[in-house]
Amino acid sequence: MSNKKKNVLFLCTGNSARSIMAEALLAQLGHEKFNAFSAGSKPKGEIHPKSIETLNKNNLNTAGFRSKSWDEFTLPDTPEIDIVITVCSNAANESCPVFPGNPLSTHWDLDDPAREFNSEEEQDREFLKIFKKLQELIQKITKLDIENSERDVLNEDLNEISTVCQI
Repeated sequence: MSNKKKNVLFLCTGNSARSIMAEALLAQLGHEKFNAFSAGSKPKGEIHPKSIETLNKNNLNTAGFRSKSWDEFTLPDTPEIDIVITVCSNAANESCPVFPGNPLSTHWDLDDPAREFNSEEEQDREFLKIFKKLQELIQKITKLDIENSERDVLNEDLNEISTVCQI
């Protein structure tokens, strides 16, 4: 791996909750080492309001964020992706497009906080729970020695981090 910022793409199905929150967290916590992006296989076209609310409550910038297709990252003028992280089982089980650059990949199996709940309070709790888990995982990524790690070592480190994401 080279001594440049790594481009990380978080993938989910709708690109409205988990992947958006992950993008915002990495953009803030890892801005010195990483460029953060997110996309979905079947984007909803809008960010879930609870995602925006959760990010705003935690002082994370959401300006410019939008729900978008992962196909945007296969185009010639897009950044070359170094690491792909799926944050839901649906996206992990789908055939992903071929991203230029042969990125490393790992999977974080996180529940969907945007699913149906019996009450708004339940959904608020779920969004907060998923946000905190993403924050924990992303803090681990920001501690990786990406400047000096060989590709296979970085891949092992990413896979080790993914083992702690079960909640």
